[in-house]
Formats: sequence, structure tokens, C-alpha cells
Amino acid sequence: MATLSFNKNLALIGGGRWGKNLARNFYQLGVLHTLCDSHPPTLEGFRQTYPDLNLTLSYDAVLDNPQIQSIAIAAPALAHYPLAKKALLAGKDVYVEKPLCLDSREGEELIHLAEEKGCILMVGHLLQYHPCINALQELLGRGELGKLHYIVSNRLNLGSIRTEENALWSFAPHDISVILSLVGHQLPHQVRCTGADYLSKGVADTTLTTLRFANDVRAHIYVSWLHPFKEQKLVVIGSTGMAVFDDTKPWDEKLVFYRNHVTWTDGHIPQANKNEAEKVFIPQVEPLTEECFHFIKCCKERITPRTDGKEGLQVLKVLQAAQASLNEDGIEKNPSFKYPLDHTFPQYYAHPTAVIGPQAEIEAGTKIWHFSHIMDGAKVGQACNIGQNVVISPSAVLGKNVKVQNNVSIYTGVICEDDVFLGPSMVFTNVINPRSAVNRRGEYQKTFVRKGATIGANATIVCGIELGEYSFIGAGAVVTKDIPPYALVVGNPGRQVGWVSRHGEKLDLPISISEGKTVEASCPATGERYRLEGNRLTPFDVF
Repeated sequence: MATLSFNKNLALIGGGRWGKNLARNFYQLGVLHTLCDSHPPTLEGFRQTYPDLNLTLSYDAVLDNPQIQSIAIAAPALAHYPLAKKALLAGKDVYVEKPLCLDSREGEELIHLAEEKGCILMVGHLLQYHPCINALQELLGRGELGKLHYIVSNRLNLGSIRTEENALWSFAPHDISVILSLVGHQLPHQVRCTGADYLSKGVADTTLTTLRFANDVRAHIYVSWLHPFKEQKLVVIGSTGMAVFDDTKPWDEKLVFYRNHVTWTDGHIPQANKNEAEKVFIPQVEPLTEECFHFIKCCKERITPRTDGKEGLQVLKVLQAAQASLNEDGIEKNPSFKYPLDHTFPQYYAHPTAVIGPQAEIEAGTKIWHFSHIMDGAKVGQACNIGQNVVISPSAVLGKNVKVQNNVSIYTGVICEDDVFLGPSMVFTNVINPRSAVNRRGEYQKTFVRKGATIGANATIVCGIELGEYSFIGAGAVVTKDIPPYALVVGNPGRQVGWVSRHGEKLDLPISISEGKTVEASCPATGERYRLEGNRLTPFDVF
């Protein structure tokens, strides 16, 4: 890896399992300026490790910052397209973790947008930056394997079990990317995929994909997270040599080469030669460091990445064809055809004991646990978590990333915006004066819970009111009137006792001040600044 100097101008979006690895590498390369994540505790963890790093909950603030020129996206796959599109529209260079997005039409749009804006677009296909894979590509390019016959890739393990995506989409993109590079970056003309789901309905735990290319070159990709031992092995078979890349071996044994594995007697009878494997010496470098360095080098020098948007689109087309084949139990598919997105990912996970109305609207990434009932007409947004014994009634609405704890009933008329937290056994109502003998279905009241609000355990929210954004209702409170944004409310009847930040930390402020005066305070966790004017609190310095 060459030595270059870079500016600190990159923002990382997403600090989850893989985001932590990207943060470490971009930070060590001296380019990481800001980390953005929607989960405050995640940001707090980064504050401990990287005290000089800018942290923010706001993606818009990242895009508005002129010091940030490049964006690295390590969010769930469902978010890749909207996040990358916003970044490109803002004129930022973009690195996005695999896959590029979930639909080839969206991929084509991102590529066009990057070209239109003059931006770098790169996909994180990690194996393309592994020194052993690079050496394998060189072996094949020099003709040492002869004519390419077939490729086998196994990626197996017990663990990393997902419910939001299947093993094909979770494990296979890297292998598909490498295989396409080995066959000259051509698409297969035939894709078949079979698999089975054993742990979560509709989420394949194991898949076997077969790709057929021109000149009868074949490739087989076997992936599973339900396997007793770890195996990450790529085998390439040619007419005069065989190569094996085993990523579970020590570094000096990862890539081995077998020469002249077959000889011909009498000119036409093949005989196997069991020659000793030759170790291929390769200097040890962390592949992710190479990948991160490649991205920032491309941004600095304005050169096309090895795994640019077009390469990512090819991988995406193969994935979509494989998923379409998997949906039809192995029927042959052509990746040149555009397959509908709605067959790509399961929309949500529901425990077998949950009851889901056929007319309920539930978006991707949501999890619904034991004995919960989502009724016809209910609307549940992306990435929600619905605990045990929850009822969501017709016309009730949950936004994105709403967390509902156990034993909560969300009645018709309740509307919760994004990032709302509903504590265990909290209570909504939807009628002011209920009587068993009187039908009041035409009198249901609307209750609005605005973005980021928290309602504590066993609290009661009387219908017909509004809880302001990021308000915090303490455990056991009984709330009978509108609550302003950021207000902290406790007691029966509920009364305001203070203010909280978006992070949920209490602010050192009075409940109100005299007209015409202002007072300011900082969130003790994030440092965000808030200003109180009269009895109204507003953030004014949000990171």
C-alpha cells in the first residue's frame, strides 16, 4: 500500500458490527471526520474509543457539512439506495457496503447519478482487495491454470444468523464478485439456485447457486449459516492447474497451487497426478485496509474504483436472478432480465405464534414476536420491533424503527411517528367515555406520538392528545393533555418536571422563563445545544 496524505473529510454512516471495522480503518488512515448513526448508545460507544471524532444522529447535517466530501455507508441493505442517492445528489463521493442496493433499476439510477454529478461510486466487495485473491487472478491471467473449467466457492459457518436477509444475500455477494472477475467480468447466461429455510420462515439458511457462463464455464456457490464448522474456500479448476484459496488457514497457507493435475496417455486417456501443493507467497495485508485505502485514493486522484457501481450492478443482477430462481425451487433464470424487487427479500420476520392479518401493511426489517396480533388495516413501518403479546388494531400507524415492548395494545386512532419507544404494559385509549352497552366506534379519538418520544412502563395516555417529539413520559404517569417537545413528564396526573435531549438525558433548565429571555443548556451525553424561550425548547446546535 503506497503512502499518501489524505484530508479528514469522510463520514461513516452506520456504526454496527461492520461499521466498527470500517471506522477503525478509516480512522487509522486519517480520513474519518464524522460518524452518523440513528442509535444514541452506539454513538456513545464510539465516543469512548474515538474521543476526537464528530458524532451525530442527523444524516442531513452530514450532507450539509462542506468539510465532508465522501460518505461510507454501512447501514442495512434496505437503506443503501436512499442513503447513497441522497449523498450523490449532495455531490459526495460514495462507498457503499455490499450489496450496492436491492434492485438493479435502483443500481442503474445510482450509476447514472454518480456519472452526472462527477462522483466516485464504489461497492465494498471485500475479497477483490484480498492479496490472495489478487494473486489468484494473476495466476489465471498468466495462463498458469490453462483454460478455465469451473469454480467452486463454499462459505459456511454456524452463526451470523439473520432474519432480515437470507444466506444468499448475506454471504454470496463477495463470492459472486470474485467469480465474475475470474471469468472476465461477463454475466452468466444461466443461474439456478435452491435452498431451504429451517430457522425462520421465508429466510433461507442455506443455498446452492450454479452459474453457467460462455464456453461452458461453471461456478457453484454453497452458503450456509447452519453448518457445524467454518469454511471459506474458493477452488479454481483449469486445464493445466488448480488453485485453492482457504481463508481459514494461516496466511502462508491460504493460497496453494497444483500444477499439471492431469496428464494424457496415448493422447486421449486422462490420468490424475496427485502432485504436492505449492504455497504461493503473498505479503500479509489486511484486505479491509486495502479496500478503504483504495476508496480514498480513488476519491483523491479521481480514478474509477476496481469495484465501481457497474461492477456492483453486475453482482446485483446475479443475486436477483438467483433469488428469483430460489423462489421457484431452482428454475433457470437469466440475470440480464430485470426481476421484481418484491421477491428479493422477506419483508419482515414474524414468530410462528404471531397472528398477522392478510391486509396488514408491514414494511421490511420489522420483527414481530410471540403471541402478537397485527390486525387488518394496521400499518407498521420499517425496522420496527414488536414485542410479545402486542395488539395493533386497524388503522393504527407505526413509523420507522418503533420499539413496542411486551403487553401493549395500540388501538385504532393511535399514530406513532419514527423512533418512538413504547414501554412494557403502557396503555393507550381511544374513547373518552367508554360504556360496554354503548357503541362508540364512530367516536374514536386520534392520539399522536411524535418522532423520538418515549413512553415508560405502565404509563397511561388518555386519547385525543399529542405527545411532542422527543418528549419523555415517565413510568406509571397518566397523561391527559398535550405534551410539548422534549418535555419530561411524571406522576398522576402527569406534570412536566423538566426537559430532556434527543439522547434522553435530562437538561439543566427550568421548566419556563420570563417572556423575552432565553437560557441555554447542553446534552451531557452528546454536547448538543438547546435553547429555552418562555416555555418552548428548541435544539440549535445539533451535530
